[in-house]
Amino acid sequence: MSGSAPFSLQMACYKLLRPLLQPIMRRVLAHRVKSGKDDPVRSQEKLGLTDLSRPKGTLIWLHAVGLGEVLALRPLITEMRRQRPDLQFLITSTARSAGKVIGDNLPDNTMHQFLPLDGPLFVKRFLNHWQPDLSIWSEQDLWPGAIMDTARRGIPLAYINARITPQSYQRRKTFRGLYRKMLAQFEIVTAQNQESAQFLEALGAHDVKVMPSLKPAAEPLRADAGVVQEMQQAIGTRKVWVAASTHKADEDVVLEAHKILLKRDPQTLLVLVPRIPVRAPEIATTLAHAGFSFAQRSIGQPIAPETSVYLADSFGELGVWYRISNIALIGASFDGLGGHNPWEAVCLSNRVLHGPGVHNFISDYQILDAQSISEEIADTPQAAQEIADKITSTKGAKPHANADRLIDEARSALEPLAAALLKLEGHSA
Repeated sequence: MSGSAPFSLQMACYKLLRPLLQPIMRRVLAHRVKSGKDDPVRSQEKLGLTDLSRPKGTLIWLHAVGLGEVLALRPLITEMRRQRPDLQFLITSTARSAGKVIGDNLPDNTMHQFLPLDGPLFVKRFLNHWQPDLSIWSEQDLWPGAIMDTARRGIPLAYINARITPQSYQRRKTFRGLYRKMLAQFEIVTAQNQESAQFLEALGAHDVKVMPSLKPAAEPLRADAGVVQEMQQAIGTRKVWVAASTHKADEDVVLEAHKILLKRDPQTLLVLVPRIPVRAPEIATTLAHAGFSFAQRSIGQPIAPETSVYLADSFGELGVWYRISNIALIGASFDGLGGHNPWEAVCLSNRVLHGPGVHNFISDYQILDAQSISEEIADTPQAAQEIADKITSTKGAKPHANADRLIDEARSALEPLAAALLKLEGHSA
């Protein structure tokens, strides 16, 4: 293992605090379940408990925070299984929104669990039960207790597809001692870009390799073919656009843009997919007050000829909406939250619009903007007008061959990465 690092007072303090914080963690989890932010059925997984059995054989554990990050791991799992067909995989995530979609999009020989909270008892239960042979962490979601406890058991660790924004680095460098100790446990570290690599090295990582983001390599989101056909029949020849993974600030701009579009073509349909479906009552009230004729997915309302907005407040159906559209605005880009994954839309032949606030995916959007596969909309009073103009001018166009080229380049990097990870696990590919 590579876990040698100078003594860290910050890590020592964290180790002392972990058991004291466990009762608070339980109470916070209970509150989140009560408020609908965590799954009441699967919340026990965050306490390290599970009803699933560990599969026999070599188990590779991969962790990423949410839906886009987890789905980006699918092609890596597929490549690792191609090189080692005997492998079993466990994916963990933290965001509730990822749970159902991940379950519907898992590769063969792969299970999903929620990552336990970082209390020592919860992590111990998890590691005792699953006994992984290799632990792979992805992107930004690192938990010191889980990482250090895994390393102490002699389980090799890797940190891949790392992404550190300048804002994130400024926060993390306050805890440089904690990160130095934690990053020393990883025997392989890869970053999505040179900037992230430099930030990681400044935090204490060694020998960071720059590799393409895994997100373009992800397989398209799955969708129920029957639902896709049903929606296509309901929509017919109407022009449709998607506002995906939206938050309130995005919706304010999107709905103003849709008003403009309806004046140009009253048959235009907006499929509005909120990032947090439990916000649907609030959004429905907004739509009603604004005078939109809308239908709501979660209560079974169909798309009628007079429907101008379809509130798609369901988990796990983005693959449906991207298949019935050719242009999508990706949310969290008008509200300072940093944007969401554009590749899910691109992989299903959608041109992408986004606001300026995409710092969580800055490299991805820079690449896509440069190839005219995505386009930034400035956050100005003219934003709605600009969105409407872009949608009006799309006229059924699909992203050009550059999108396919970028996806192919990302997939070509999977083979050497998978081989290096399998070597770390202790077997030659």
